[in-house]
Amino acid sequence: MSVTHSSDNSSPDSARSMAPLDLARRLIACPSVTPATGSVFDAMEGMLAPLGFDVLRTIDGDAPDGPVENLLAVRKGPEGSRHFAFAGHLDVVPPGEGWTSEAFEPEIRGDLLYGRGAVDMKGSIACMIAAMAELPTDAGTVSFIITGDEEGPARHGTVALMEHMAARGLTPDLCLVGEPTSVNRLGDMMKIGRRGSVNIFLGVDGVQGHVAYPHLADNPAPKLVRMLAELDALVLDEGTDWFQPSNLEITEIHIGNPAHNVIPTKAEARVSIRFNDLHSGESLSRMVTEVAKKHGGWSKPVISGEPFLTAPGAFSTMLSDAIRAETGIEPELSTSGGTSDARFLKNLCPVIEFGLNNATMHKRDEAVAVADLDVLARIYRRVAEAALAQ
Repeated sequence: MSVTHSSDNSSPDSARSMAPLDLARRLIACPSVTPATGSVFDAMEGMLAPLGFDVLRTIDGDAPDGPVENLLAVRKGPEGSRHFAFAGHLDVVPPGEGWTSEAFEPEIRGDLLYGRGAVDMKGSIACMIAAMAELPTDAGTVSFIITGDEEGPARHGTVALMEHMAARGLTPDLCLVGEPTSVNRLGDMMKIGRRGSVNIFLGVDGVQGHVAYPHLADNPAPKLVRMLAELDALVLDEGTDWFQPSNLEITEIHIGNPAHNVIPTKAEARVSIRFNDLHSGESLSRMVTEVAKKHGGWSKPVISGEPFLTAPGAFSTMLSDAIRAETGIEPELSTSGGTSDARFLKNLCPVIEFGLNNATMHKRDEAVAVADLDVLARIYRRVAEAALAQ
């Protein structure tokens, strides 16, 4: 399912401040627990339309993982100019309990702006919008690839937006994802790649019976335990030049047997594997399936993404130069951490992730340093200028 409309480049927000702090507060004030809908997209459209962006909003996918609201905004440059894309998400994780102030009522206390999404990642979206407000419209083509479902199943978000881009003949030359990558201070780390991810559901079917008569039953639990022990003992690799070692983790064991004197009918588990470029989701799924079958069980793999690497080069250099110019520090090039929608966008063009300090993401009292918003907006402008001038 896809419903679309485009802006007419007029908005009552056109006279409002384009300072990154003000933009971030306006976005945070729109509750947008995944999947995000409605008001937060209205707010972003109101920010982009006055800057000359043609804003396309879509609703993609059906239940159970849809529908999902997405936004694609494009400001075209001169014919033949380069195309720089900024990608991110407006949805946030649930705020949880125990906030000092309301999660969706942005509040400045001291040097920090508090609110859900302050760093992950409404703050960086605000910085990129502020950067584009300062970028000449004839510098080149700029686009925003913004989903409402990065924190959720992510089946009808960025993937759907890429389909809309293909239908319109839009292919970026470079893409920057605004995930919060900085660790101790703004600018100390960018992500030039990520490991792949696969979750594999495992199970053994047995025959229920009385524990006093085990010969009349078939207990699946010992088989599952042996299966998991073999999987847990695996050493997948020792890492590569740019990637840490792959790891397999047991994330769930479930039998669901409420009776103490009944041999259960089935035993189930789940493992999660984060893997480097020595493997593929398919090869690891086959390996786990073989172990499962060896112990009389079954497996159902769900591959979330494959590993990718944007090799150090022109893109990472221009981002490093921008960071150094504004912060005075040299960023680390890393592939650590979890997955992001960069795993999809790498099929379009070279992609790098860079954004705010990630110390409070997904936590209560999520907060961003107000000063970092201004610095990040300047970094983003420098990167956009360099990318479009190549």
